[in-house]
Amino acid sequence: MARKHLLSDLAGPKSHAGSAEDVSAQESMTPQYAPRGAIGAVSRSIELLKSQSLIELDPDRIDAPAVTDRLDEDGEQFEEFARNIRENGQQVPILVRPHPTIEGRYQIAYGRRRLRAVKAAGLQIKAAVRTLTDDELVLAQGQENSARQDLSFIERALYAAELEANGFQRSVIMGALAVDKSNLSRLIQAATQLPADVIRGIGAAPKTGRDRWGELATRLGSDGAVDKAREVLSDGAVKALPSDERFARVFEAAAPKKVKKNKVQAEVWQAEDGVKAARFRQDKRTLTLMIDNKAAPEFGDYLMSVLPEIYASFKKTKQ
Repeated sequence: MARKHLLSDLAGPKSHAGSAEDVSAQESMTPQYAPRGAIGAVSRSIELLKSQSLIELDPDRIDAPAVTDRLDEDGEQFEEFARNIRENGQQVPILVRPHPTIEGRYQIAYGRRRLRAVKAAGLQIKAAVRTLTDDELVLAQGQENSARQDLSFIERALYAAELEANGFQRSVIMGALAVDKSNLSRLIQAATQLPADVIRGIGAAPKTGRDRWGELATRLGSDGAVDKAREVLSDGAVKALPSDERFARVFEAAAPKKVKKNKVQAEVWQAEDGVKAARFRQDKRTLTLMIDNKAAPEFGDYLMSVLPEIYASFKKTKQ
């Protein structure tokens, strides 16, 4: 399907001889600022969905697509959202398509959190049903997320990597995420450098950006670091933390251990009269001499005064 025709069927059957009033009404439902091309088509389609009739479905008949765009939400945040759904009902419909392989079932394009909350409340879900190809479904997910602008960095990275792993063309992925080629490469690289189970164990971490995730990938490259990360994430107390705090725990656990240098112990220098006048410590680079001014008063001053003479005598031995 040519890109300029993507999702053009979402508006329903077209009239070949529509009146001027019909054309004007159609244009009034389409935002004038919407971009052209595939993303523009999705933008217009979503606006049209709002003006069209909806149906109610049993949430149990709706499945996730092959690639999902979101990580599971922290429990507290979801409970607040679900409580709002229970008290005020579902205000915004979800978009689904007929399941491509199972008759009588559907796949969700966007609205997974709404679906989960409505299902928990024991209600029917309000949905718009449209026939979408795989590419169109991905673009619809991307357009919905771009409108909200709330996908975290790692969600975008994982979503991009999984789409590519499932055979989607990079042009489609760029359209879904509204990124250029170089930024898409960075997203995919970030996700593929990290174990998927560690990413999912941490969660969305909305306050954690690309640089911190990149540093975590570097740290997890050390021997045993991934095992430490998995051990941290298996702890029940850590699982109960918000995702940004889970990231911080893993980040700390994967930090390279500082190697403590064994300091050379200072030795005591004792004069013939038994006075312990000094201590010294020597390594490959330095000799440190410490005069005990209490045990040998004024000895340090005397030593410094004759040091040039001592050094000159040393030089003569080297000639």
